[in-house]
Amino acid sequence: MATLVFFHAHPDDEAIATGGTMAKMAADGHRVILVTATRGELGEVPEGFLSPGETLAERRTAELAAACAVLGVARHEFLDYGDSGMVGEPTNNDPGCFWQADVDEAAKRLSDILQSEKADVLTAYDENGNYGHPDHIQVHRVGLRAGEMAGVPRVFMATVNRDYLKRLTETAEGAALLVASEEERPAIDNLGVGEERITTAVDVSAFLDRKRRAMEAHASQISETSFFLSMPPEAFADVWGQEWYVRVGARPTQPFESTLLAGEPR
Repeated sequence: MATLVFFHAHPDDEAIATGGTMAKMAADGHRVILVTATRGELGEVPEGFLSPGETLAERRTAELAAACAVLGVARHEFLDYGDSGMVGEPTNNDPGCFWQADVDEAAKRLSDILQSEKADVLTAYDENGNYGHPDHIQVHRVGLRAGEMAGVPRVFMATVNRDYLKRLTETAEGAALLVASEEERPAIDNLGVGEERITTAVDVSAFLDRKRRAMEAHASQISETSFFLSMPPEAFADVWGQEWYVRVGARPTQPFESTLLAGEPR
């Protein structure tokens, strides 16, 4: 049995980026740990969604607990930094936010968890945090540094295969991607990395029901009419049926590695 630690920025990121892999590894009998840097208290929420006196941080904490149950997470920890907000917002300068955290100090918090769990695998994000959010970029920096500190043998950057998505939008099935509004739909040119950098593609098609249920658990952020959940089942499977990674220190090969436990430890 292996121990895998998935490091994410906010509640809901785990479901979107690595939920299928987490569910798959848990179902295969491995120990799945989730570490979340912030409670996502600066996320947007529909008016009237929260109960009287309830904070968004409280709601998102409860939503994350529900998603963890769906995905088979054995242990979850918050690093409890403040949410930094979207790029360019004044909250990026808050001294308590994750974006402003000292990388080595934050990495030590994560490294302590990695060492206590004797982690075999750690996932963070690519250098641009998949789409440029300050907290996601900081997950990359802190995650890779923590992996070094703890001597984790396999470290991955969870990412998006930009070229795959571009090809998908050129098909009839991919037209469902265009259903979302211009404001909500991600700009594909700014997502993830080119296919030439991908080392690992995990087929999670058998776990899409759990991935979707984990997304649905984050109802304050992911509504049924959102880009993520509004596409028909066939398009949902095309978009989310594989989860993509870059293994740190590995050279890309064809075919891609199909599991986070493949290859020689570094």
